[in-house]
Amino acid sequence: MRLISLFSLILLFSISTLASTIKVGKSEKIKSITTAVSMAKPGDTILVLKGEYLERDIKIQKPLIITGVNLPVINAGGKGSIFFVRSNGVKIFGFRLINSEVGYKFENAAIRLEEVSNCTVENNDLYNNFFGIYLQKTTSIKVVNNVIHSFAKSETNSGNGIHLWNCDSIQIIGNKISGHRDGIYLEFSKNNLIQGNSAKNNIRYGLHFMFSDNCSYFKNRFSENGAGVAVMYSSKIEMVENLFFNNKGPASYGLLLKDINQSHVSKNTFSGNTKGIYMEASGRSLIEKNIFVKNGWAIDLMANSMDNQFTGNSFYSNNFDVATNSKQNFNTFTENYWDNYAGYDLNKDGFGDVPYHPVSLFSVIVTEYKPSLILMRGLFTKLLDLAERVFPSLTPKQLIDEKPVMRRIV
Repeated sequence: MRLISLFSLILLFSISTLASTIKVGKSEKIKSITTAVSMAKPGDTILVLKGEYLERDIKIQKPLIITGVNLPVINAGGKGSIFFVRSNGVKIFGFRLINSEVGYKFENAAIRLEEVSNCTVENNDLYNNFFGIYLQKTTSIKVVNNVIHSFAKSETNSGNGIHLWNCDSIQIIGNKISGHRDGIYLEFSKNNLIQGNSAKNNIRYGLHFMFSDNCSYFKNRFSENGAGVAVMYSSKIEMVENLFFNNKGPASYGLLLKDINQSHVSKNTFSGNTKGIYMEASGRSLIEKNIFVKNGWAIDLMANSMDNQFTGNSFYSNNFDVATNSKQNFNTFTENYWDNYAGYDLNKDGFGDVPYHPVSLFSVIVTEYKPSLILMRGLFTKLLDLAERVFPSLTPKQLIDEKPVMRRIV
C-alpha cells in the first residue's frame, strides 16, 4: 500500500511539473478551443483570450483547466452542446456560453458533465441555452457564481438552469438563474449544498427536487417563479434563511412540501406568495422561526400531514393564517405569533391566556367556494369568524396554538 501511495504521489508530481499553458486566440498560433483540448496533456491549462469562437460539442476527456480571459464568447450557433465533460478534475472558468440547441432527444447544455467527479464550473455567463449546466451521475462538483439566463416560453420546449440527475455531494453556490423551466432541478441526488443562489422568473419552479435526501438549502432567494418552489419525496431536508417571495398564481406556492419527512424549515421568509407553505403527506418535520407576511394563505395543511411541529413563527398581514381540509389535527402549533390574535396576557408571561384558533370559518368557506373571496374583509365575514371561535362547528377544534406569543418573534 505504501508503494502504491508513493507511486501515486510521484505520478501527480510529474504531471504537475510537466503541465503547460496553451493560449487560444485570433492572433495566437492556436485559434480553436477544440484544437487546444485535443493537443493538451492531462493537467494542462488552456487560456482562451477575448473574442468569439463558433464552436460546439467540445469534448473534454482529460483533466484540464480551461480559463477565459475577459469573458470570451463560445457560440454553439443553435447546434448541440458547448462543453461536454467526461473526465475527472476539469475546471471551467470565465466564459460567456451561448446558443446551445433546443432538442427533445438529447438534453443539450452549455456545460454537460457525465459520470465525473471533482470538477468546478465557476464565474461563467450562460445565455440562451436549452439547459444551462447539466450534471448526470457526478460526484463532488462545484457550480459557483455563474449567471444563467434563457428565454423559456413554455415547459415543453425549455430546459432547467442547473439540472442534477443521480448525483452526490454537489455544491451549488452563488448562482443567478432566470428564464428557464426550473431554476435548479434535482432528482435522485443526495448530500447536496445549495447556498446563496437566486432563482427568478422561471416558467415553473425556482427550485424543484424529488427523491433527494440529506440536502441543505441556505440563504437562497426564490422569487416571481411560475409555481414557486417544490420539494417532493425526500427526507432529512434542511431549509434555512431562504426568501420565498412573490410567487403568485392559481397554483403557486412559496414552498410546496409533498411527502417530505424528518426535515427542518427554519428562519425563512415567506412574503407575497399565493400560499406560503403547502404541505401534503409530509410528517415529522420542524417548522420554526419563520416569517409569514402578506401571503394569501400562510400555511395550507392537508389532513395527511402529521406529526409536524410549528413553533416560534410569526404570522402577520396574511389574508388567512392556516387552511386545512380536515376537522381533525395531528400536528402541533405552539408559541407562534399571530397578528389576528385578540386574546390577553393577565399574568404578563408573554403568552396569551387563551388559545388561538388559526383556521377561520371564512377560510373554510373560501376553500370550498372560491368566488366567496369577493366578501373578504366585510363585516359579515368578521361576524362569521367571531361566532365560529365562540362555538366551533366547521373549523378543527383541535387545531389551536395553546401558547400564542403576544409580541412578534422574528
